[in-house]
Amino acid sequence: MAGLTPVFRLALLGLGLALATPAQAQVETREGIALQNQILDLRRELDALRRGGAAMPTPSAPARGPAASGDLVQQLLGRVQELEEENRRLRGRADVADNNDRQLRAEIEKLRGDLDFRLQALERGAGRPAAPRPPQPGPAAQTPPTPAPSSAPRTAEKAIADGQAALARRDFSAAEAAAREAIRARPGARVQDAHLLLGDALMGKRDFQNAALAYDEAYSRNRQGARAPEAMIGLANAFQGFGARREACETLDNLRSNFPNLSGPQAERAADSRRRAQCR
Repeated sequence: MAGLTPVFRLALLGLGLALATPAQAQVETREGIALQNQILDLRRELDALRRGGAAMPTPSAPARGPAASGDLVQQLLGRVQELEEENRRLRGRADVADNNDRQLRAEIEKLRGDLDFRLQALERGAGRPAAPRPPQPGPAAQTPPTPAPSSAPRTAEKAIADGQAALARRDFSAAEAAAREAIRARPGARVQDAHLLLGDALMGKRDFQNAALAYDEAYSRNRQGARAPEAMIGLANAFQGFGARREACETLDNLRSNFPNLSGPQAERAADSRRRAQCR
């Protein structure tokens, strides 16, 4: 190397530094293997230069030596730049794939959690005991019992109103029963109100997982309605109830995106929920 010009030595030094990092990278894709092979070819050419091969200037060809060496350096540097660009492109594609993989895993975990909630709700519903059979009059009875006056079933609107009154006095069992009665009665335009009442009643009973299901159903019934933010806040609070803080923060982030102009008590409830969940 002592016979090389300072410019030529500097170029070779830069070439060696440029080749050091990509050659050590672990690659598994077909494009990455091809890139590694090209890097190895360049390294062999660099070794040939250092050993004083044909590309080096010789005494028999003094006029062509420096020019040939300079051309070779330019070619090698050009190939290094191409490989660096290819390496950056492959790393970018790897980063995108890794990000997509993380998002997919998060969605799978959320779907798995939702499925667990629904299965547990179905199991609890299937395990309810049947209503006891009313007592029958014995053979010694002389007169049949006087039937109690039958009352007309509540309408969905009446059930929701009674449930809200029960909720106000913290009778959560009565509020839950009224909400389920209203849902069975197909409340039409008030279906979101019925599911919100059910979510509030279950939150009062600290049945957080089923409360999350009720709030999620309420939101899905009318995603742009006036009570949709209330359903999302309830869902975030239910998530916090059983320790799903990440899901709570994601729900509150979606609330902020879908309803950026939230104000009043709903905005205060959302801010309080973010503080309790320690969202960023």
